[in-house]
Amino acid sequence: MAKLVLIRHGQSEWNLKNLFTGWVDVNLSEQGVEEAKNAGRSLKAEGLEFDFAYTSVLTRAIKTLHFALEESDQLWIPETKTWRLNERHYGALQGQNKAEAAEKWGDDQVHIWRRSYDVLPPMQDVNDEGSIANDRRYADLDPRTVPAGENLKVTLDRVIPFWEDEIAPKLKDDKNIIIAAHGNSLRALSKYIENISDDDILNLEMATGEPVVYTFNTELEVTDKKILEKK
Repeated sequence: MAKLVLIRHGQSEWNLKNLFTGWVDVNLSEQGVEEAKNAGRSLKAEGLEFDFAYTSVLTRAIKTLHFALEESDQLWIPETKTWRLNERHYGALQGQNKAEAAEKWGDDQVHIWRRSYDVLPPMQDVNDEGSIANDRRYADLDPRTVPAGENLKVTLDRVIPFWEDEIAPKLKDDKNIIIAAHGNSLRALSKYIENISDDDILNLEMATGEPVVYTFNTELEVTDKKILEKK
């Protein structure tokens, strides 16, 4: 039976500073590095072996994948990076301190932007500092595809093609897959995999550096879900 492991990247430098990160490319903190290594040790202790690895095009997820694979002696497996696994784009909120944003717009409004399923944040202007308009990672994408801000619903819409084109066929072929990505792209995947309702997905949390292991049958139905303890 095929297995899929989801790992939210370890703590980032901006997680530590309580900043909205989104598509801004920041590094892991020292704690984040240890969380990623711990994830790898947990995978090794569980005896999990993978055929394919996927991650986003953002450093914190890429390094998390590499640390986890290195600790589990699987750094050699085929790896694919895709923007479709990027974190949710927080629009004009990116780079702002979450507490300061709450003071500016109010706790309730910021909570809605952060946690609602289908409410968009303020959009990022193409000329804003930190805009991804000129980032060569996205140069080959249709400009209409590159977001200026996303909610979880929009994030799910861009994750589904990745699932259908890349992940589902390999799981049906009984291949084991590891994905290191971000809190919201992984929440979107979990929603789709588990058929979680729009209301209930608001309560799903993805802890940093904590592997979530899904087991599937040949019909891609989840037969088991397990969260691995730190080693």
